[in-house]
Amino acid sequence: MNTKYIDLIDQTYHFPQEEFRLEGDRLFYHDIDLMELVNEYGAPLKFTYLPKISDNIKRAKRWFNRAIKKHDYKGTYNYSYCTKSSHFKHVLNEALKNNIHIETSSAFDINIVEKMKLEGKVNNDTFVICNGFKRDEYIENIARLINGGHENCIPIIDNYEELDLLSGVIERDFNIGIRIASEEEPKFEFYTSRLGIGYKNIVPFYEDQVKNNEKVELKMLHFFINTGIRDNAYYWNELLKCLKVYTRLKKVCPTLDSLNIGGGFPIKNSLAFEYDYNYMVDEIVNQINLACQAEGVPVPHIFTEFGSFTVGESGGAIYEVLYQKQQNDREKWNMINSSFITTLPDTWAINKRFIMLAVNRWNDEYERVLLGGLTCDSDDYYNSEQHVNAIYLPKFRKDKPLYIGFFNTGAYQETIGGFGGIQHCLIPAPKHVLIDRDKEGNVKTHLFSEQQTSEAMLSILGYDH
Repeated sequence: MNTKYIDLIDQTYHFPQEEFRLEGDRLFYHDIDLMELVNEYGAPLKFTYLPKISDNIKRAKRWFNRAIKKHDYKGTYNYSYCTKSSHFKHVLNEALKNNIHIETSSAFDINIVEKMKLEGKVNNDTFVICNGFKRDEYIENIARLINGGHENCIPIIDNYEELDLLSGVIERDFNIGIRIASEEEPKFEFYTSRLGIGYKNIVPFYEDQVKNNEKVELKMLHFFINTGIRDNAYYWNELLKCLKVYTRLKKVCPTLDSLNIGGGFPIKNSLAFEYDYNYMVDEIVNQINLACQAEGVPVPHIFTEFGSFTVGESGGAIYEVLYQKQQNDREKWNMINSSFITTLPDTWAINKRFIMLAVNRWNDEYERVLLGGLTCDSDDYYNSEQHVNAIYLPKFRKDKPLYIGFFNTGAYQETIGGFGGIQHCLIPAPKHVLIDRDKEGNVKTHLFSEQQTSEAMLSILGYDH
């Protein structure tokens, strides 16, 4: 009988896959022996595989450049990284190796840009696209960047007051964009995004506040869909509406030359994941081309602002199963040595799924289990009720440690979980390891942060003041 964990995976999915393979009963991720990582650093453990960041950036550039060539598209493609997905310096360092641009969402993002400029990793040719609702400090930081000579900083106007606020502190001519307040997917509790200016109000806003402002040029229209770029009627309908706004605006605003397609690509969340990136990119470029041809206006330069797609597939987390609790006749709880709420908060907050696989013991028999975290919160779990597929893992044995990995966790989890701060039930943040390759392709690892200590937590809580 096919009762081993490897049998289950093999008959359920195509396996091995590009990033996953086995040697014996041990899982390898991008040819990295994960048990070797555990043996060196212990578990719980979070890691970032830096080369995957560059890999995904290069993939997206290839797709867009191929579509541009195919459709004889007269504009350029510009890849931007959405910093809110992960602000860590090692992420920015890796992403900026690939001649990309930056999209910001709050005041302190500008401070990061300035740090990277001082190090020569960002220059004045780098576009800095400033999104989000802008409070005083954000306005001041944008102004400082532009006043300092960064002409390619483009604040995206979110509401009717921001242009006046920016004009009051920016001392030179500057470029702007306008964000469209797109209509949300029907399942949402509200109809229109809280961010941006409504479709019908874009052209009147330009006519009233921008057209006769000699200090300002409108360069970019920003379009964002909360659900990301997906092949469904909702996405294509919103894109078409956006293109109608762009062509109308272009006819009265000659300086407009760029379209920022916000909302990112989905990332792999299952071994059964399927998404035709090539088709989606090809169709987006084609639709923009056709819409502009129909209205007799030049096509825009295309910007994307990929966050999760840039960094998400670089991250992972490894836990040890500490204990198994049989709570009734059919529920077995495998307790991990950390917390889902604190280390993978999206599993708790938005029922997000990640790829989950055993790291070792693939040749052992499997069983159906529930996974629980260490906090006393009833929602600290990851199981078949929240997540479509039931969880099967090698059978728990006290004499044979079991390690499990969650993969493609690199976007948002550290910031939402409050990296370096207080965690629910004071569960310490795990070690974080950076994984890279040298020029010869050899794996090298670096401990980015130790597991959080009681001293650090007590200091935050004020006990040593």
